[in-house]
Amino acid sequence: MGAAFQMLRKSSTRLLHLARRQMLVTVEIPSSDPSYEWFLRFLAEHHHAQARSLTSSGHIPGYSLSALLSKFKPAPRELAVETRTMKTASGASVADFVLVPGQGKHIVNYNSTLLQIERRRDSKRMNLNGTPFETVEVTTLFSRRSVLTDMLYESQQLALCQAEGKTTIYTSRGIEWQRFGNPQRKRPLSSVVLAPGVKEKVVDDLRDFLASPDWYRDRGIPYRRGYLLYGPPGTGKTSFVKAIAGELDYNICLINLSERGLTDDRLNHLLTNLPERSIALLEDVDAAFANRTQTAEDGYRGANVTFSGLLNAVDGAASGEDRIIMLTTNHQDRLDEALLRPGRVDLKVEIGYATPEVVEGMWERFYGVEAFPAAPREQTDKLRQQFLGILRSGRLFEPGCQGVSTAELQGMFLFFKNDPAGVVQAAENLVEARSD
Repeated sequence: MGAAFQMLRKSSTRLLHLARRQMLVTVEIPSSDPSYEWFLRFLAEHHHAQARSLTSSGHIPGYSLSALLSKFKPAPRELAVETRTMKTASGASVADFVLVPGQGKHIVNYNSTLLQIERRRDSKRMNLNGTPFETVEVTTLFSRRSVLTDMLYESQQLALCQAEGKTTIYTSRGIEWQRFGNPQRKRPLSSVVLAPGVKEKVVDDLRDFLASPDWYRDRGIPYRRGYLLYGPPGTGKTSFVKAIAGELDYNICLINLSERGLTDDRLNHLLTNLPERSIALLEDVDAAFANRTQTAEDGYRGANVTFSGLLNAVDGAASGEDRIIMLTTNHQDRLDEALLRPGRVDLKVEIGYATPEVVEGMWERFYGVEAFPAAPREQTDKLRQQFLGILRSGRLFEPGCQGVSTAELQGMFLFFKNDPAGVVQAAENLVEARSD
């Protein structure tokens, strides 16, 4: 009789446990999924919003169960700090500290629904980028399962809102792309002053490319486009790429071909698996293979990317489609013709030294009527003519001569941002230094 009672008790316990499990629903979010970071950031924002509402609310709005639940706002007690760094427009680095739920179990009230959130770390498993594998499990009543979808959708919308109007920069970590710092404010295309027709040539070509995927596929042509921006240092090649990304609402994926540990296979994988709406930017490709014979103190000779590996990644049998690649170089003549052929580089654009039109455009941005209304227009026009005349006298606009870069001009304008007469004197000093 006792044995039968014990068996009945065990069976009842199992049935009760099974019934409880049937009443609950759990969703698992692995750290390998993009929604993992979105969800943790959402929980942090949700916690701050609840804290603000607690201090601002004065009374309980009724005595129904939903009203009472709306006032029950538990907060995570075990938190973890995530630090994100970013650079301001002045170049200074600032840190953004975010408190997110740490390892363990937490209770969260979302839309009057209680959820159990458990964050776990598996030290025996690693993500592709070398970090420990983690999961977040969210559990609630089966009858309230729609809340899980609402929460995930809201976390996605929060991430999109934080990136709206901004350009996200990605760098590679292992074989994965990771966001570098916080999204940066979009750079207006008008803020980059280039020779007449240069910006329009590239942007119009890109818009035509993005509008014609079917044209490429109908003709069996790989749907990808490559650009080479070449010219002296400081002429605005990288700034132009950032402005293009802002104009097209694209992000930027930075690839350093000299990075330690970068191999042909990894490069091919990265270019084939770019984040959506991203431009792959390979800077200073002429220097990537220049110093491979030099050995560092620890015996390291540089990245393991070969020139043939670069060619295959850009336009090989296994290379990806639906992508935009931009290469920059200070020395076009040092690049192998195999890299410059159509299909790898479809459009070559020179970003050269400042022309008179570029100087006048930059002058207008710093000392024009809208930018510098304090000075009379006649006075600033006279100073502008003097400035141009000094640069012409130093032969800085003549072909074959070393000109003045937009970076040099911007440096002078920033130093004398409220003193256009000081810029004229700086131009005289520049010409005198060049003539020595």
